[in-house]
Amino acid sequence: MTAPGWGVHDDAGPPADPLELARAWLPDDADPDRPRVTLSTVGTDGYPDARTVLLSAFDQTGFAFHTSATSRKVAELAAVPRATLTVLWPDWTRQLVVRGDVVPDGPEQSSAAWAARSAYLRQLAWHNTDELAGLDLAGRLRRWGAGTPEGQADSWVGYRVQPRELTFWAAHPEAASRRVQYTRTPDGWTWRYRAG
Repeated sequence: MTAPGWGVHDDAGPPADPLELARAWLPDDADPDRPRVTLSTVGTDGYPDARTVLLSAFDQTGFAFHTSATSRKVAELAAVPRATLTVLWPDWTRQLVVRGDVVPDGPEQSSAAWAARSAYLRQLAWHNTDELAGLDLAGRLRRWGAGTPEGQADSWVGYRVQPRELTFWAAHPEAASRRVQYTRTPDGWTWRYRAG
């Protein structure tokens, strides 16, 4: 299978706008099969922290994800509003790393992300708490089976990573892997090739 968009090993230089390339690599926001991405933050203890989240949406304003307001990642982002997102395509041997500042997502975008979630993920947003995790299996099954309230979970919040740096990586079956790294400057984006 051939991946869409400019290839990191192509002889022609990359597009001037990395968000154009990210759009070619990522599925459309309407695609129900949302990419799973690794969200890395700075832990409140100073150590790196990482977990997998769904990429809710992507546009010129950044890369959005949504979570519970009571989650550890929200506390970490309140302390240090910076994060890295890593998107991996194992079948295509491609990877995109996005580093940037994190801002709250707007209510309209959060509502759209909620509407796009599966029934299971909506129920998870309502019930996935430390209290539930502490119950025995019978108690967790009973609570889960009780159903889900109507509407968006009270704890549902969204964030958007506004990129300062994007790095596109690709393997090659007959040569060394290679990266192209874009960095935002006051005048726009600059890029350079980096070792894979």
